[in-house]
Amino acid sequence: MEKQEMGFEDWKKTLPDAIIYEKFWSMIVYQKALYLYDLLWDDTQIWLQDPRGTVLAKQIIGSSDSVCSNIEEGFGRGYGKQLLQFYGYSLGSARETKGRLYRARAFYQPDILSKRIKLASEVVALMLTELNRQKNQ
Repeated sequence: MEKQEMGFEDWKKTLPDAIIYEKFWSMIVYQKALYLYDLLWDDTQIWLQDPRGTVLAKQIIGSSDSVCSNIEEGFGRGYGKQLLQFYGYSLGSARETKGRLYRARAFYQPDILSKRIKLASEVVALMLTELNRQKNQ
């Protein structure tokens, strides 16, 4: 029997207060990026059984982690050029994650791959929106 995937709203209920009390938690892009990371962490467990999958798993976990970590670090910088720089890194990592998902398509059922790429696309769009909002302030 296949494991049932936790939806976004249910997933949010599982997070510790130490995460949701951070100011950057208010950013939906951060929430969606962290959710994507957790989904990919689960997805890649089976990839580790194949040497090709091991390489892909390491790369996609790294890029999806980078989306979150650069939002965290950028937010910690407060404002200005450094914030924009880290948000730019986050956007690049989101795009990298999306591309890596496609390249890992052999490890996915088509419907799950479609859901992951859609979520990654949403993270890209939200990060781009936030980056542009910050530039225009």
